[in-house]
Amino acid sequence: MKLIVVGCGRVGAELAYRLYKNGHQVTIIDRQKEAFHGLPEDFIGRLVEGEAMHQDILLRAGIETADGIAAVTSSDPTNAIVGHVAKSVYNIQIVVVRNFDSQWRSLHEAFGSQVVSSSSWGAQRIEELLYHVDGQSVFSAGNGEVELYEFTILESWDGKSIKELLPGNEYVVAALTRSGAAFLPVEDTILQEGDVLLVSTRLEGSQALRKRIRSQPE
Repeated sequence: MKLIVVGCGRVGAELAYRLYKNGHQVTIIDRQKEAFHGLPEDFIGRLVEGEAMHQDILLRAGIETADGIAAVTSSDPTNAIVGHVAKSVYNIQIVVVRNFDSQWRSLHEAFGSQVVSSSSWGAQRIEELLYHVDGQSVFSAGNGEVELYEFTILESWDGKSIKELLPGNEYVVAALTRSGAAFLPVEDTILQEGDVLLVSTRLEGSQALRKRIRSQPE
């Protein structure tokens, strides 16, 4: 794929190098020539010096034939504008923007770009690791709005069904592992102590489920 990375800071340099190592044609834009010094010596790709919000710079970077673009500068307005222009003017379908300040996140979402907010996701992940010793997150979608959690079934829920454990519709069960073997359960599947249940839910749902698993069934 022909991919453009806007911003050659730590995130941009790492991203560009990973894309290059995976066989993609990478062009990276930065307004400061010195920023390209952060790229590994074996990186092979196009370097374009200039302000990405200028159309001539985007054209020099090959935006007209690009398959995707990632705007990962530390400026939320720059990332938002570049992402919006790439999608609306050049019809690029794969547009990913970095959200540096969480207060700007609604702007990125309004433009319809895929948003990666390292600060929001990182804060939530650290919160979970600090005091959620059970029900660990094993996969995060988006910026952590929905995650996959592993829950170990305690003795008190042995013999109860998944439907009894998970009332409501805020949970989606992805798998159940028993004695090392995983399978796709249904609502009426009877739980056993030591089962590991893989559940997709929001942070609030995971907190409620942790409390429920520790409590006695009704």
